[in-house]
Amino acid sequence: MAKKPRYWLMKSEPNVFSIDDLFNSPNQTESWDGVRNYQARNMMRDEMQQGDQVLFYHSSCKPPGIVGIAEVSRTAYPDHTAWDPNSPYFDVKSTPEHPRWYMVDIKFYKKYSRMISLDELKQQPELCEMPLVKRGSRLSIMPVTQQQWDIINKLAD
Repeated sequence: MAKKPRYWLMKSEPNVFSIDDLFNSPNQTESWDGVRNYQARNMMRDEMQQGDQVLFYHSSCKPPGIVGIAEVSRTAYPDHTAWDPNSPYFDVKSTPEHPRWYMVDIKFYKKYSRMISLDELKQQPELCEMPLVKRGSRLSIMPVTQQQWDIINKLAD
């Protein structure tokens, strides 16, 4: 029996990598590299599966918010940017033999007609338990429940 897809939110600064950059990538697919938080890495490495759905969130901008949907198209594999001394994501303790960091590939699915801002998300009582809207939640990757996914996609319509 096929596993039911899970839902995620992944943050990216639009001046570094935006949903438009994903749309314009070859095959509308790109690796999600540079994650350097162990909790986020563990979710990518241990939980994300091909076919999982992703809310694409623009962060560190005014206003921050969800701008569209992507899909996990390749499960976790070692993040080779950790081995490149010229990369901002270089980690001397990570090697090809003993990788410390992982990445997944995501594929563009849909760009919303409008951004759903963080302020708008915080105004939805049904989303009060979503990690994104809670104080102090700064992870770049977060799980999203089916109910939260449905509410957010209704807001986007």
